[in-house]
Amino acid sequence: MPYEWSNPTPKGAGQRLTLWPYRSLLRRDFVVFMTATATLILIPLLAVLGTGAMWYVLPFFTLMFSGLWWAISLSYRRGEVLEELTFDETNAALVRHNPNGRTQTWRANRYWVTVHLHPTDGPVENYITLRGGDREVEIGAFLDVTERAALYDDLKRAFS
Repeated sequence: MPYEWSNPTPKGAGQRLTLWPYRSLLRRDFVVFMTATATLILIPLLAVLGTGAMWYVLPFFTLMFSGLWWAISLSYRRGEVLEELTFDETNAALVRHNPNGRTQTWRANRYWVTVHLHPTDGPVENYITLRGGDREVEIGAFLDVTERAALYDDLKRAFS
């Protein structure tokens, strides 16, 4: 699961939930993938090495390789989201670190916080929101449908 519960305080007076998007391609694997791709593309270029035809094929290889690198790097940048929910007996706080470096914060009295599941009404299936104070905020929208359902159950237990 791309989320984890922990106790930030030594006496267990509070809890912390950290959520992050799932990564199927790690940075180390990205290097291996790009190296393998470059190797496989360069094999056909060996046949035309030293001829004028190489200069006709090489720009397309360079464009394809650069485009692939750019697309995967963009995917990594957009996926650099981190959400941290901390709560104790009296307060609850959700901090979202966005890919652009901006941080969004939500605080509420824990007693008034309610967890809502919107199976079909939200922008994604099994959309989860926390309502408390005067605002309603989303949590875990980047998770998978089944992961959001499991998260909803965990949050209901934690806030009951």
